[in-house]
Amino acid sequence: MRLSELPPSLGLLSTLLYLAPLPSSAFYLPGVAPTSYKVGDRVPLNVNHLTPGTSPSDGELYSVFSFDYYHPAFRFCRPEGGPQKVRESLGSILFGDRILTSPFDLHMAKNESCKAVCEEKNFDQRSAKFVNRRIWQNYNINWLIDGLPAGEPLEDIDTHEQFVSPGLPLGRLEDGQARLHNHYDIYVEYHEASKEELRVVGVLVAPSTRKDSRFTEDGNVECGNGAEPLVLSEDGETSVVWTYGVYWIKSPTAWATRWDKLLSSSDPKVHWFSLINSAVIVVFLTAMVAMILLRALRKDFARYNRLDQMNLDDLSGTSAVMEDGVQEDSGWKLVHGDVFRTPRNPLLLSVFLGNGAQLFVMTGITIAFAMFGLLSPSNRGSIGTVMILLYTIFGSVGGYVSARVYKTFGGESWKQNIALTPVLIPGIVFATFFLLNLFLWGKQSSGAVPFTTMILIVGIWFLISVPLSFAGSWIGFRQSGIAAPVRTNQIPRQTPPSVGYLRPLPSMLLVGILPFGAIFVELYLIMKSIWSGKEIYYMFGFLFICYGLMILTCATVTILMVYFLLCAENYRWHWRAFATAGASAGYVFLNALVYWMTKLKLGGLTGGLLYVGYSALISFLFFILTEDKQAAGQQQEPEIAVGNAHDVDFIATNGG
Repeated sequence: MRLSELPPSLGLLSTLLYLAPLPSSAFYLPGVAPTSYKVGDRVPLNVNHLTPGTSPSDGELYSVFSFDYYHPAFRFCRPEGGPQKVRESLGSILFGDRILTSPFDLHMAKNESCKAVCEEKNFDQRSAKFVNRRIWQNYNINWLIDGLPAGEPLEDIDTHEQFVSPGLPLGRLEDGQARLHNHYDIYVEYHEASKEELRVVGVLVAPSTRKDSRFTEDGNVECGNGAEPLVLSEDGETSVVWTYGVYWIKSPTAWATRWDKLLSSSDPKVHWFSLINSAVIVVFLTAMVAMILLRALRKDFARYNRLDQMNLDDLSGTSAVMEDGVQEDSGWKLVHGDVFRTPRNPLLLSVFLGNGAQLFVMTGITIAFAMFGLLSPSNRGSIGTVMILLYTIFGSVGGYVSARVYKTFGGESWKQNIALTPVLIPGIVFATFFLLNLFLWGKQSSGAVPFTTMILIVGIWFLISVPLSFAGSWIGFRQSGIAAPVRTNQIPRQTPPSVGYLRPLPSMLLVGILPFGAIFVELYLIMKSIWSGKEIYYMFGFLFICYGLMILTCATVTILMVYFLLCAENYRWHWRAFATAGASAGYVFLNALVYWMTKLKLGGLTGGLLYVGYSALISFLFFILTEDKQAAGQQQEPEIAVGNAHDVDFIATNGG
């Protein structure tokens, strides 16, 4: 139920009274100082782009395109001299924010019951069709007052709890008609820090449709009573008068906790259930790994260690040796001389591992910063900006890991490794992003990243990230490669064919679902926040724990899979281990397709192409990210599997 359907005074005041005692739980970036106003000071109301929202009736999304607030078809009033751009961060621009000034005139603690935004506007047939379609697609207007998003008070259908949803609807659907909201009752909460310091701590807007709003003969405006709704005619012109009222309400809410009302729609029980489920999976997998390493391998290690104390002159089949069971090796013991053989395409594998390490460190530090409150939602786009900054800085990590791994593999094309590490994966991502951005440009969507921003990203990429990657590669190649604990045989063994679940595709399907299960709930909530546009994801503490659980899950499933491969005498484990946990990216993409079929009704080909394209891009990055988390597991299992290097080599050399 939308509270805007109630009388404005009753609906908004009841909501304010309900939300006022919400507990304080927010923590913000140190150094962000509040803006204080005196009575009568002008408070800026800035406007952002119009974004599609989920339908209140079926909960589905009907579009993925956002539009500039001053798109000519909307006929919104412009400030004198034209709208001015408000300074934004790089992350804010990439996420589609287009913040501009507006003609709304708000003054601290000064109520205005009825005021015109500008002169009367006329909608022609084309504009009426455009706006009516946007109303059918549940588009929302996004305002910012003192940097705080204006919200609409809503009530949860299931729990009947009241909460504030960012944005306000462009119009509403009733009796099969699209009705345009042309009047806004703006309720601004302010906190009195002192007599001379008043601060904005809450913004609620009750939009309504009023056909009887008009200008009188003496130039004054009448806001009407909303008895007759405003419907834009698609057969002729329609006159619209944009009006608003401003009501200031004193609130005990402190400035530091003013975002709490916008961040209180998620149920923590769902997060705890997800964490418990993931923890059970990790404990189970860890127990399996411990059982294999402690029980299955301990006996073999002990047997090899006893051989050092025996008289090795009698290894010709005596009963003592037969009793020790060392007549013939089997399973993983047969491939100890091939397990560290250079894999196929070592250059490409090392480049993937380097970029995975770069993404891994960037993601972990970004989530940690957000968890400790250093990336406040009040600083719009801060997460995106920090992610780009950290990814750029950690280009040195990617170059170092790629060079060190490639040198360990014995690669000789070091120039190609240095060049491909900072170019291949970022180049694929940038080319895909640029191609998808062309579709947004074609649709005149405000979500299209400006060409100048693209040039800036390329500049950061080549002027900062690439040189840092080169420096990391130089350091990596100057160091010695990672020494293998055993000698590699000159003649490679023949690899038996894989059977059953050890074949590539079945093993990826079986193992990839476990890391995905560790992050499924958080992934759903993040997708809901991105595509619905009505919720702000902020549970970074839960996300950090899920990230850690996913790391453990990736490592344990990789160790198990490599052990089973070695037991099957298959020493080509590098790419299989690379793809094992990385297969969870396939489930991420499949989950996106399921979300598309169940929660989205995009209609046109372009919208579906954009959704699938962005989902595929995210899944690809997730694949590169997760494969790096198993690097430790990749190296650990073969080293454990060969046991004591001296004993194994001695047995192999002496025909044991």
